[in-house]
Amino acid sequence: MAQLTTIVLDCTDPVPLAEFYKAVTGWEATSSGDGYAYLAGEDKIQLAFVKVEGYEPPAWPSPAKQAHLDFQVDDVEVAVKELLALGATKPEFQPGGEEWTVLADPQGHLLCLVG
Repeated sequence: MAQLTTIVLDCTDPVPLAEFYKAVTGWEATSSGDGYAYLAGEDKIQLAFVKVEGYEPPAWPSPAKQAHLDFQVDDVEVAVKELLALGATKPEFQPGGEEWTVLADPQGHLLCLVG
């Protein structure tokens, strides 16, 4: 049996993206260098950000299958405002209705906020 240790996101600039997700999660930066940055929470799962030359964010909406992160928050409306202030964007296409809100982080990775 395998244990999940890290979710890795390709990106153009790892350290600022790690700072964005540090603000989202409250996790601590555990490691960074030229081309990578890591965050870890109390449950020991890490988020890693790795520089990839020519990185292109996913298109949204798109029929292509892609991964995204879901975050549960106390108040979706407040969280959306906070993340927009940190550089996230809110795409026009919002399939969740009142159930969830889709955002894109500052480098285009999709994430959903659920209450």
